[in-house]
Amino acid sequence: MTTLLLARHGETHWNREGRVQGWAPTELTDRGHEQARALGAWLTDEYDVDRVLASDLRRTRETTARIREAGDGLPEPAFDRAWRERGFGVYQGFLATELFERHPDHDPSASVSALDAAPEDAEGPDAFCARVEAAWADLRAAADPDETVLLVTHGGVVKWALSAVTERSRAAAMTAHSPPNCSVTEIRLDGDGGELVAEGVTAWRRRTD
Repeated sequence: MTTLLLARHGETHWNREGRVQGWAPTELTDRGHEQARALGAWLTDEYDVDRVLASDLRRTRETTARIREAGDGLPEPAFDRAWRERGFGVYQGFLATELFERHPDHDPSASVSALDAAPEDAEGPDAFCARVEAAWADLRAAADPDETVLLVTHGGVVKWALSAVTERSRAAAMTAHSPPNCSVTEIRLDGDGGELVAEGVTAWRRRTD
């Protein structure tokens, strides 16, 4: 059985401001760097990580670097654009509230991940989910039994994974807001199935108190 640890990136300045990030090269805040270091130390204490995968965007690269600084002996990461957040094209940098005003039919209490509109240079929700599904299939095919894999990624990817291994519909999962920055969602993969073990864990916070 393979253990998959999905870690969302650390806090960015756009997270604080409520802006849509997509593929934008946003940087971590000082708090985001601290979160990632605390996560790395916690992961080293709690797991024996055999492999590290990550999105190739700036905020996940920075998060991965800080995790490995604090984590003792974590493997070199493999960066892959397939694990990116959904691309929002010209909407990147918009405040989420501005998008709700442009799309009054969209539920303002829902995440922008569920926005059906695909503006210029953006991915629609179906294209995003198809990309992540293909990466997920590749991950499962390459995983070894009893391997623990850390994937540093984005809220949209984590939400898609939750829909893949639970009874939540894709629509329900994508409508929900993203898990906390640097939280860990643990999934066990066995054959063609998967089991959710823990969702949105932030036990590392005790290291920053």
